Amino acid sequence: MLAARLLEAGEGSLRRLAARPPAELLRVPGVGEAKAARLVASFELATRLGREPRPHRPRIREPADVARLLGPRLRDLDVEEFRLLALDSQSQVLRDVLVSRGLLNSSLVHPREVFRPAIAEAAAGIIVVHNHPSGDPTPSTEDRAVTRQLVAAGRLLDVPVYDHVILAGDRFVSFVATGLL
Repeated sequence: MLAARLLEAGEGSLRRLAARPPAELLRVPGVGEAKAARLVASFELATRLGREPRPHRPRIREPADVARLLGPRLRDLDVEEFRLLALDSQSQVLRDVLVSRGLLNSSLVHPREVFRPAIAEAAAGIIVVHNHPSGDPTPSTEDRAVTRQLVAAGRLLDVPVYDHVILAGDRFVSFVATGLL
């Protein structure tokens, strides 16, 4: 019932409660100095959050957008990295996740590690991306098998795999663009 007493002190408004001086908060039964300090800090954090602009979320419209977004990070690596782009319903990137970092020419990936962050972000769909340090973006037999496995898992989870993009140097291959997905 402390929350009700605090709202009453703010005449039913959190904004008015936040505008009260800390000494006035101390008059509310159940609010001591420590609780008043936490409330003041919470109100200050909420004020700063309200002023902070929303972060820019890149939108993925085509495979080249994926290459522009992740290419600079992945093109010169000596080992494979397998990444996940969790997308919202407008194809904006909610989160870019490193799923695994592998050896010179392979990266072990399991659907569990791919879909865990996608589910946590409530992603509408995902794009998986990895690099080929060899410089050749041609999908390997393993790449095709992993993609089939991920697509099947995505169907079960209702989190579709929109594409699998392989980056190699300044080149890339999209499974969707090449008809592999």
